[in-house]
Amino acid sequence: MHPTGQHNIARHRSSPLSFLLKYGVPAIITVGLCYLLVKGTDLHEMWHTIRTECDFRWIGANLALVIGAQVARAARWRLQLRALGIRVSLWVLTLSVFGTYAVNLVFPRLGEIWRTGFIAAREKAPFTTVFGSMVADRLADTIAIGLISLATFAMAGPQLMSYLGHSPEKLSGIGRLLSSPMLWGALAACTAIAVWACMRFTGSRVMTTLRRVWQELWKGFAVITRMRGKGEWLFYTIILWGCYMAGLGCAFMSFPLTSEVIAVHGLTSLLVCFVLTSLSMLVPSNGGIGPWQWAMIFGLGLYSAGIPGLDKGYMTSFANLALSVQTISSIILGLFTFTWITLDKRSKK
Repeated sequence: MHPTGQHNIARHRSSPLSFLLKYGVPAIITVGLCYLLVKGTDLHEMWHTIRTECDFRWIGANLALVIGAQVARAARWRLQLRALGIRVSLWVLTLSVFGTYAVNLVFPRLGEIWRTGFIAAREKAPFTTVFGSMVADRLADTIAIGLISLATFAMAGPQLMSYLGHSPEKLSGIGRLLSSPMLWGALAACTAIAVWACMRFTGSRVMTTLRRVWQELWKGFAVITRMRGKGEWLFYTIILWGCYMAGLGCAFMSFPLTSEVIAVHGLTSLLVCFVLTSLSMLVPSNGGIGPWQWAMIFGLGLYSAGIPGLDKGYMTSFANLALSVQTISSIILGLFTFTWITLDKRSKK
């Protein structure tokens, strides 16, 4: 058999495994965590808590702020694309952000690829350049979350250490992980293999292609350092994360006991829950479903001791409602986006 045919067969044989790893594992994680979340929970009691305790006016404000954050993300990305000579309307970019979150609900991590492909095809721009600008967009988010996390944990350090002090097995587990020779050995081995491969196959066709792709990515990525409107870009970044934090604050205010958490422990408690739920999005799952609720329950648990009635059932009710409302809104906005794309003549072309 011709080598190309063998290669194609091998590729097709491996595709089911690749598909399972990309989409099956996140789905399994999502279902597993959701099962653990509702296991032992009285669903009727949860619904009763939501129906009698929740002030849905605050949930409406939460939704408005979350959508505002997504519009700010689109406006910030427009500045980066404009510096690359790609002029896209704020409307189209906002719809692309809506579509990203909807796609991620079904295919985790694929939303960003879809967003890049949609804009690149619609504007007839190089995919890798647009993708590089999107990578810069996400890196900015990572840096922002890192800075917010450092500030939050510096303020909430005593509370966290007090909690871990009552759970010495968790503290020792974190220490064992960070001091594990296997962890650092694996990182060193991966780095050594990557450096060796780059030096060994410098002139190969694969490395030439990778360098060309890297140059296009870097073009889109580095534009943020030389574009005009850096102050406006920073403004949109502050608005973006300010809306997300204020939105979570509105969600807290929708339930009496979670609003009491802020009243008793101040904004630090809100920031801790915000950081934990933001970090939970790193876990591969469909739209954060599962990890987000567990992170929220853990965060609220740090401050539940002085608030009677704030037990796991109550915290689960709050976390499920807060994420469910955002998930439903993402589905609705995603359906609107894909309907608009279908009807838009330029997108058809």
